[in-house]
Amino acid sequence: MKTIKTSVIVDAVKKMCMDANFYLGEDVMNALDKAIEREESPTCKSVLGHIKENAEIARRDNVPMCQDTGFAVFFAEIGQDVHIEGGNFEEAINEGVRQGYKEGYLRKSIVGDPLKRVNTGDNTPAIIHTKIVPGDNVKLLIAPKGGGSENMSGLKMLKPSEGIEGVKAFILEKVTDAGPNPCPPIVVGVGIGGTFEVSAILAKKALTRNLGSSNPDPEIAALEKEMLEKVNNLGIGPQGFGGRITALAVHIEKHPCHIASLPVAVNINCHAHRHKEVIL
Repeated sequence: MKTIKTSVIVDAVKKMCMDANFYLGEDVMNALDKAIEREESPTCKSVLGHIKENAEIARRDNVPMCQDTGFAVFFAEIGQDVHIEGGNFEEAINEGVRQGYKEGYLRKSIVGDPLKRVNTGDNTPAIIHTKIVPGDNVKLLIAPKGGGSENMSGLKMLKPSEGIEGVKAFILEKVTDAGPNPCPPIVVGVGIGGTFEVSAILAKKALTRNLGSSNPDPEIAALEKEMLEKVNNLGIGPQGFGGRITALAVHIEKHPCHIASLPVAVNINCHAHRHKEVIL
């Protein structure tokens, strides 16, 4: 059995928080390049160029690419043959977030009570989704999630008879309602099936896939491609200036569900599509 000290987790999380906010992934940079090539509107082409330049400055100068450095959302996979030594696993993640957001000069965006609205001052607590898996590694993935795009997300419990056409209509409804508010070009995460809460987590996890990747299920991959085309035909465009590129990708995940239910969740991410992963 492998032993991992909590101090190692703290250090890894601290670095992940800063790296995710400073360095936009190559998958997103490549998607922006392709979007610039495809965009026909001169104004929108210019907007996309500025978005890419902003990301390059953030990477060069080690500064956040967006003022909203997000809720620290983690997906953790813990091997069943790992022993964590030196303290509590979740507190280690929160301590790493605390240190990373302080030393990286990242905006603290979390309030301790949703009604009293007092900032916790250190961007904790993190949101942590934990799964026990075979093996002796700990895999941590952080996806800082900005409030503007999160507010444009939604969930609906469809009737099973509404089927795939109901799912498509709900995706387009959410993107249309969002308009320019989530800072397009966006990435659309969709969760289909499971229960009320599982569909929302699926939609969030769909956002952690690298842009350009497709769901391994051919039918879902085809649906992703179809919905990306439909979303881009809405004409919202980069920052809402019209044009062809409203979204860089649509990612869809699904899960078995109850015979009486068809949950569908849409989680929208802005072009600051940040995520970092580490295996300990």
